[in-house]
Amino acid sequence: MDQQTFIKLLAFGIERGVSDIHFEVGYPPHYRLHGELLGAIKVAPLAASDTEAIARLILGARAEGMDFNRPFGEIDVSYSLASRGRFRASIFRQRGTVGIVLRLIPIDVVDIDSLNLPPVITEIADSRRGLILVTGATGNGKSTTIAAMMRYINETRHAHIITVEDPIEFLFKPGKCMIIQREVGTDTESFKDALVAALRQDPDVIMVGEIREKETAATCLKAAETGHLVVSAIHTPDAVATIQRYVGMFESDSQDIVRERLGDCLQAIISLRLLIGKEGRSRIPAVEILRVTRTIRECIRQARLQEIPDLVRKGRDLYSMQLFDQHLLDLVSADLISMESAIYASSNPEEFERQLRLE
Repeated sequence: MDQQTFIKLLAFGIERGVSDIHFEVGYPPHYRLHGELLGAIKVAPLAASDTEAIARLILGARAEGMDFNRPFGEIDVSYSLASRGRFRASIFRQRGTVGIVLRLIPIDVVDIDSLNLPPVITEIADSRRGLILVTGATGNGKSTTIAAMMRYINETRHAHIITVEDPIEFLFKPGKCMIIQREVGTDTESFKDALVAALRQDPDVIMVGEIREKETAATCLKAAETGHLVVSAIHTPDAVATIQRYVGMFESDSQDIVRERLGDCLQAIISLRLLIGKEGRSRIPAVEILRVTRTIRECIRQARLQEIPDLVRKGRDLYSMQLFDQHLLDLVSADLISMESAIYASSNPEEFERQLRLE
């Protein structure tokens, strides 16, 4: 595949508003549009030489000397198409050939209101210290939500923001803040190295692209404990699972101490599930929001996590917290999503159906 054809395929995806583009041997290019994966009708199935050529186009000079016929580690890089769009590229081997998945990253960072996120997220972003975690499955808007929060901070306060990403996704424009963006593998060896260095670089806000392992989790805790605001993503379905996952990254003999530390510095957990809008042409976020009150801090410290969902439910009016099922009811009432989509996405489908009937 030549560069002109590749650019046309990317441009087509940008124009249609897709979220991801897949290049796999034996299939035509596939586009994910509003959650559905659709094949390009007028493009022939790709050969091994096509996907290898695409990988070389994405990697540029970094591909020199690479033999794609031999095993290689997964490669995550960013790729830009002039001023039209940016992509996060995942390049890998499957069945002895090269596969590529590109995630489209908008040129402009969208604001919190335009993403249909609850207004309380601006209050959460106003935090001056502590740990904020944005969670959800892949493709459910974690990076976009964090970027919107960084944009809000950049527009509302004078601060120094350091981001550590693998790879860099959204590019932030100059605003009230000074922003440093570092990419793992290009600007720094690892998340841990960049975070340790960041503590010596006078930050107010540290944004970590993703917490994947114990070292990053430990350094994020340390940064939050020393008076910085730390915002990061983690692959978990809801607030309680996020706390369990965070503590579970550490050895069993240190988990009690980590639970104490997390209880002290955690500010909020924002969990996301993207749903197809009722008209079928948009995606609507269902959002669970945990804000850490004194009572919830004690629940985290004492491992009484089973009490947290009820505290979130009861804290809706006073603290603007909400469970997924509470927000899903709102979205159905506002005619933004169908009842079927809401039931499918609910945490407790039987109880949710009962609530729908009562509504």
